[in-house]
Amino acid sequence: MNFKEIHIGALINQAVMETEIDIARICNFIKCSEKEILDMYESRSICTEILMRWSKLLEYDFFRIYTQHLILYSPPSGTGRSIDYDKNPRLSLPRFRKNIYTQEIIYFILERIQNGEMTKNEVIKKYNIPRTTLHKWISKYISA
Repeated sequence: MNFKEIHIGALINQAVMETEIDIARICNFIKCSEKEILDMYESRSICTEILMRWSKLLEYDFFRIYTQHLILYSPPSGTGRSIDYDKNPRLSLPRFRKNIYTQEIIYFILERIQNGEMTKNEVIKKYNIPRTTLHKWISKYISA
């Protein structure tokens, strides 16, 4: 899975093909025509309301793909201007932790180390992963 270049329409199309959901059911659930569905498959981005419907219909969290992109490719916090939601009660948006690693992220990172694409130190610096966390992953998933 390439988390850097996301083509959400292609991913939705892949999920539809794998689940073999009938196009009539899709049109009814998404509330659009067959042509609009086919256009969505070609689209690199989709309205969040529609993406939410796709996620419910296909029982897959497509938003998590974007979350993984943020974990891997956003600049580390603490550089430049940083917003501290915990210290500013006026900010009402919910606060999410950035360092939640899914299995896909762990495997992605470990694969880069195993293939020699990156060293452990490069992974630690680029993705801001604690050294102890990376070593735990290696002992759990590679050494096993």
